[in-house]
Amino acid sequence: MSTSVVLPALGESVTEGTVTRWLKKVGDTVQADEGLLEISTDKVDTEIPSPISGVIEEILVDEDETVEVGAVLAKIGDGSGGGETPAPADAQEEAAAAEPAQAEAPAAEAAEPADGPSEDGPAAPAQAAPSDATTSEGTEVVLPELGESVTEGTVTRWLKQVGDAVEVDEPLLEISTDKVDTEIPSPVKGVLQEILVQEDETIAVGSALARIGDGAAASAPAPAQEAPATEKPAEPAPAVDEKPAEPAPAADEKPADEKPAEEKPAEEVAPVPEKVVAHAPVSTGVATEQEPSPSSAPSSTAPATSSGDEVAYVTPLVRRLAQQQGVDLATVTGTGVGGRIRKEDVLKAAEEAKAPAPAPAASAPTAPARTPLEVSPLRGTTQPMSRLRKVLAERAVASMQATAQLTTVVEVDVTKLSGFRDRVKGDFQSKTGDKLSFLPFFALAAAEALQAFPVINSTVDGTNIVYPATENLSIAVDTERGLLTPVLRDAASKNLAQIAHEIADLAARTRDNKLKPDELAGGTFTLTNTGSRGALFDTPVVFLPQSAILGTGIVVKRPGVVTVDGRDAISVRSYVYLALSYDHRVIDGADAARFLGAVKARLEEADFEGDLGI
Repeated sequence: MSTSVVLPALGESVTEGTVTRWLKKVGDTVQADEGLLEISTDKVDTEIPSPISGVIEEILVDEDETVEVGAVLAKIGDGSGGGETPAPADAQEEAAAAEPAQAEAPAAEAAEPADGPSEDGPAAPAQAAPSDATTSEGTEVVLPELGESVTEGTVTRWLKQVGDAVEVDEPLLEISTDKVDTEIPSPVKGVLQEILVQEDETIAVGSALARIGDGAAASAPAPAQEAPATEKPAEPAPAVDEKPAEPAPAADEKPADEKPAEEKPAEEVAPVPEKVVAHAPVSTGVATEQEPSPSSAPSSTAPATSSGDEVAYVTPLVRRLAQQQGVDLATVTGTGVGGRIRKEDVLKAAEEAKAPAPAPAASAPTAPARTPLEVSPLRGTTQPMSRLRKVLAERAVASMQATAQLTTVVEVDVTKLSGFRDRVKGDFQSKTGDKLSFLPFFALAAAEALQAFPVINSTVDGTNIVYPATENLSIAVDTERGLLTPVLRDAASKNLAQIAHEIADLAARTRDNKLKPDELAGGTFTLTNTGSRGALFDTPVVFLPQSAILGTGIVVKRPGVVTVDGRDAISVRSYVYLALSYDHRVIDGADAARFLGAVKARLEEADFEGDLGI
């Protein structure tokens, strides 16, 4: 048995790579994740790791050769068969057909799908090409490259179970990385024979996730015995994309007209507690076809898999919180991605359950009643850091150790700007569909100032200072998983309508885990709205390779001194603090002051009439 090493995707626009050097040769023993060769692309040079432990049996691409993404680079086996393993293709088919034949007589029909994976495998698109590692026991699904700097991912939810039939490009599982969450599609058509990585496990790029075969080993025995009598009508289901009938073997729950099978009574019961029914059928078109199913199976014991309802992944923290609050997760509607139940959903359900009791008191004239703070379920517990939190921690410490950071703060009178915004925000929203907050004004003013003072937008490369040609603003977005910074590109060339729309779109897709990895890369300067949670200002941390970050505080009204007709007077004014943290290795305090002075003058002048874009 041998495993193919393929050229993974190395970025959204990278389609090919050149082998610059082989780190191993034929006959060498390698470990999983050990570097095999070096690849050079037009964007980056990187090492390709071994997906498994074994012996290099064959090298298919020589040094200085250029190959496309998805091409097979080498084959790795156990060292017993050398490079001759792929030769006995007929023997593999005969073995696949012989195994079910020993189990039951009608196995001749089950052997026919063996041609499926071999025909559909090469037709898989470039995105799924890294997952095409075929062995004699089936096709391995490996974790592909999900971005230039992504080296590993965590399995958050399996969308299929062992025994389920899958189509080419049909999602198999959800993967979470430090940059983005995504689904991994099936590279071939067949039956899921084995799941190699469990939920919440973290693995490196290139590692095997599952194995897909022709179904002879996993799903042929039970249906072959009963298909002529009871299960034959279920076969036309895939033709109309009606897949609810297939998950039945996965959860070990058989329909009423099928006799219980004896082959796996306990192996697949364990995953069931990890999932609950999501009563919000809103994520896919399949949900609309499944609407009659919930009413026909109201039982809470195992209706999800037998009826085809959607299921949502529930984290241990949410389950523990539900137990503490006495909330039945089967009755909770998830508002997360794909109907996932979040901590807020459980707390809301618990609050609604308690609502009838205090209702009479609410009708009493006790308006100034204090709302008590919710006691966090994390109190008194120990929780592991998420992958994103680990990455943020490492980058923050590395940035603080490698740079000389300090912060300069200015106060800006935005009374005139506030009046202008109040005057145009209604018309702005009716024409663009986006709300006009203060943030687009801050972003535009900062981008214009970066053009005049490019050292604030610069990066350090060894002993050189690099001045980018565009102002790409990283916008800090607070999410359930942690802080992420999608990039607003070439901000200085955009008007307020474009900036407001792009910020709203990036923030929404960031919170819904729908960003592409490249949308989180390439920022040259960061803008963080610390005032969104009521803070006057803070001292934000600069993250390498950037040299500066601007924090915008909350806009507050208070008495201020103004000059009217040459005389000082006290008036109600609107103020905001702008805090600029910067790398003192390349940016001096005077540079920071000049930049902040330009932003302050632009905001206080409030001449944005021609920049609205409506």
